[in-house]
Amino acid sequence: MATKIVIPEVGESITSGVIAAWSVADGEYVERDQTVLELETDKITMEVPAPAAGVIKHSAAEGDEVDVGAVVGEIDESAEKPAGGAQAAAASAPAEAPAAQTAQESAPAAPPPAAAPAAVASAPAPAPTAAGGPVHATPVAEKMAGEHGIDLGSVVGTGAGGRVREKDVLAFIQSGVHSNGATSNGSASHVAGSRSVHQEKMSRLRQSVANRLVDAQRTAAMLTTFNEVDMSAVMDLRKRYKEDFEKKHGVGLGFMSFFVSAAVQGLKSFPLVNGFIADDDSGKPVIQTHDYCDVAIAVASPKGLVVPVLRNAEDMSFAEIENGVKALATKARDGKLTIEEMTGGTFTITNGGIFGSLMSTPILNPPQSAILGMHTIKKRPVEDPNNPGNIVLRPMMYLAVSYDHRIIDGAEAVQFLVTIKNCIENPERMLMDV
Repeated sequence: MATKIVIPEVGESITSGVIAAWSVADGEYVERDQTVLELETDKITMEVPAPAAGVIKHSAAEGDEVDVGAVVGEIDESAEKPAGGAQAAAASAPAEAPAAQTAQESAPAAPPPAAAPAAVASAPAPAPTAAGGPVHATPVAEKMAGEHGIDLGSVVGTGAGGRVREKDVLAFIQSGVHSNGATSNGSASHVAGSRSVHQEKMSRLRQSVANRLVDAQRTAAMLTTFNEVDMSAVMDLRKRYKEDFEKKHGVGLGFMSFFVSAAVQGLKSFPLVNGFIADDDSGKPVIQTHDYCDVAIAVASPKGLVVPVLRNAEDMSFAEIENGVKALATKARDGKLTIEEMTGGTFTITNGGIFGSLMSTPILNPPQSAILGMHTIKKRPVEDPNNPGNIVLRPMMYLAVSYDHRIIDGAEAVQFLVTIKNCIENPERMLMDV
């Protein structure tokens, strides 16, 4: 009896994916619920488990795009599990290795090959072979290679089908390295760096991110407003309570909890920043606002940028925010985020400061109308707020809010950002909800 391996439903908006990797080789025995493949979609990478135990047979290859509901393989349940399984095979491997090694040691050493005569620079280089066939090159490239004593097999061709062109040979000559390891003047050469060109298939996630960002620039009237915030008060609070906070809540006190809470204060005061432009039932544009704050946090994962969501951030304590951000970041790193954790979001925060960014213009996360950009903290000379007229060094951070001018006016965007600034510089405002 054979059980089919079917691509499961992932989410309403996902209709297909790409087989990123088979976890079990064709013909191997697999246990029920063991991961058999990784499916890469435009939102997440998910693991597909085996529906039964038996010997697996692939009907789709890695890199194939498959639709939801498609059959990509089957499992023969009638096949018996190999005695000892993989462990038996692994145990037999060391026993065979010494025998092979002994045979190699007992074989007489082969005499070294005779040294080949040096190539004569004036003689044309013979067309080398690759996998039994000649290297494809244009006549001009062959002539130039012959004049310089260049082995065409060492030249990377950029023409159709890898054909070597004149400019490829010229680039090889300019690199200063010939097939015999000498420079054009005959002296010993310093080996140049590789001039190879590499191509890597764009992942579905990166394609999706690219399309969304282009759509945001094309459809939104996007502007950015900037301000700077004095981080002294927040840094002082962290210094005083960091150890106690971690002991009680089991998580470190970072900056993100302050900024999420400050953003929530701003979103409550300026609801349009927490809104979208949407279509009603008749297809006409409407402004959609929300009485909740689902704050998305941009996270750099090994597979690209992801933006998981903290639901109802307006009801979260600092500890809940820090635990939530930590859990989402861990899932992003391990590729364990679910569709539910990736969808929604009424406002986004991105922190380029962790990579050293001093200032940037963050791009909108559609269909949202605004995004807050945090940046690195630098000590700069500013006027002492406690002693006007005097200059002091303060830890300062540039803040940026990009917004859709179709729904948010400039004055509203500026006041929203000032609200965040005031909350960070006076954290007690968040406690007092003012």
